[in-house]
Order: sequence, then C-alpha cells, then structure tokens
Amino acid sequence: MAGMRIGIPKEIKDNEFRVALPPDAVDALVEAGHRVRVEKDAGAGSGFSDQGYARAGAEVVDTARAFDADLVLKVKEPQPSEFVHLHPGQVLFTYLHLAASREVTASLLKTGVTAVAYEDVEDADGLLPILRPMSEVAGALAVVMGAAFLERRYGGRGILLTGTAGVPPGSVTVLGAGVVGTSAVRLATGMGARVTVLDRSEEALERVRAAYPRVRAVPSSPEAIASSLAHSDVLVGAVLIPGEHAPRVVTREMVRRMPRGSVIVDVSIDQGGCVEGIRQTTHTDPTYVEDGVVFSAIPNLPGVVPLTSTRALARATLPYVQAIARHGWEEAARRDPGLARGVVITGGHLTDQNIAEVFDLPYNPLSL
Repeated sequence: MAGMRIGIPKEIKDNEFRVALPPDAVDALVEAGHRVRVEKDAGAGSGFSDQGYARAGAEVVDTARAFDADLVLKVKEPQPSEFVHLHPGQVLFTYLHLAASREVTASLLKTGVTAVAYEDVEDADGLLPILRPMSEVAGALAVVMGAAFLERRYGGRGILLTGTAGVPPGSVTVLGAGVVGTSAVRLATGMGARVTVLDRSEEALERVRAAYPRVRAVPSSPEAIASSLAHSDVLVGAVLIPGEHAPRVVTREMVRRMPRGSVIVDVSIDQGGCVEGIRQTTHTDPTYVEDGVVFSAIPNLPGVVPLTSTRALARATLPYVQAIARHGWEEAARRDPGLARGVVITGGHLTDQNIAEVFDLPYNPLSL
C-alpha cells in the first residue's frame, strides 16, 4: 500500500517527557516511504531536537497537524484537550490502560478511532513485549522513589533504606513477581534492603528464589500480605491482570497496621491500583499521607527518565508501527494475532471483553 501519514504529538500529561519515537526510528519510517509529522518540541524532554527530526525526514508541525494523520503514535492515553483531534479512520497506538478510566474509554468510543493498546499486544509466547520495558523501568523507579519518600520531609519514617554501619537496612515488600515486581526486587536487593515478595504463582516465586537467594518469596494470601506489611518500610504494589482492573489485595485495615511513616508505591495504579482507596498522584505532587502512611501512585512513572524510557519503548514498538504502516491495521492484525490482541476499540465499539465487563458496556468481538 502507499506510504502512510504518521503523526507524533507532544505528550502533555503531567511531567511526561517521553516521546513515541526518537529521530532514528522516524528515519527508518521515512526511508520506507511513509510521511511523518512530529509536533514542535515533542522530543525536547527526551533530548531530541526538532532539527534532529527534520534531518530524519520528518515535518515539524503544530498540534493539530501532528494529529492529522492515519496513524497517531503516543506514549500515554489522550488527555481531555486531545480528543477533539481524533476522528474515524485513524489508528491510535499508545498505552491506554482503559480499565482504570471509564472517562477515557467513553471518549475514545465517541471519536470512532481504532485504538491499539501497547499494554495488550502479545508476542508469540503470549508475553507483553511493549509493556515489559516500561514495567522494568517502573519497578526500579518504585524502589528509588520509595526510598526517597521515607525521608521525614515527605512524612516518612526517616529511615535510610540501605542502612549503615551498625544500623540495619529497611524492609521492602513487593506484591507481584512479574516484570515490575522482579525489577523492584532486583533494585531493592542491590540496595541492601530486606526484601519479601509475594505472588500467587509458585513458578514466579521459584524464579525469584533462584535469582535472589536472600529474598523471602512467599505465596500470596490475605494473611501473608497483612503479616508482611505489619513490618514493612516500603510496599511496592506490582499486581497486574492484563486488561482488567488490578485486584485490590491490600485493604485499609492492612494499611492502618503498617508502621507509621512507612511508604506505599502502587505501580499498578495504571490499572486502578491494588490498594483499597488509593488515589492517583503526579510527579508534580507525588505523595499524600493518610492513616500515618505515605502514599504514591503515579501512573506514568517512567516519564521522568525519558531518554532511557523513549529508547526502550521505541525498540519494542517500532516493528509493530512498521507493520501497521506497511499493511494497514487490519491486515497487520490478521498477520499477527498478538497485535490483534491490542485492538481494544474500533468503529465506536469495544473489542476487549475484559474492559467491556469492567464498565458494563457492550462488547463486540474483533472481526477481521
């Protein structure tokens, strides 16, 4: 098919400095015959200049023209001011996490776009290749931020997570032994913290035990979670069920029994959060204190390390972008069932059953 018009808008979510593609990836698309428009300063937060995109063959444009494309590439879900730029016939390819937001889901349905969610795309092994790199970054950042929020200025206990000579290190509980959880375990262990990880999968726990013998790996249950949290300085919530609202595995009562000044960093807030009653926070206003516990629930954690995150994200997304640009989304989805799994909305209909059930909305299976 003829070259596709591809648009890359600037991200406007709070402290979101990533961009969908760096200039070298744009260059590959232009070389393949596609026309790429990049919004002015879209790459500035990641250290990529407009001149760099222009040298790669992109046209640097304003917001409206960046969205005036057959394929719109973003990092995060559209913000309220961006929905007016979306229309039927377009493909939107980005992280969406619709199960966490009825408002975004309803607004996307009204636009008529075909929405393909990064986090739902699967590879041949049923893994999530686009979610993985950002999950690794988010897991590491959760520990870094949790350690910082233990400082008294944030309301924390005043503990140095690494400990020091004659003073024991702090304790970290990680809920979930998937990609986010394992990344958090790796960093927390490297910092010298005492680490407990809980998961329902014995296979996942065995992987953690093999890689990190000093980590306490425990089958997850309400009793085990409550017991661990009662002695934890930092809790990292890393529970994920793809396409569904994160299960609320931490109750308010469990939180009340945590040590005063302990910290909760809920990475699963993208999917609604795994802690009962938790509220989203932002990089600008990252924490709040409730029941004597410091809460942080930032849905775009990797956005503050944009150079690393943008390059890692682009490595994962570019093959799919190239397939959609070359064949169109329907043919690309026919050729790759894993990509088809990422198509959550098309023609004003929800094609993801899990999201439809979350919001009690009609479900229309994807027909190719």
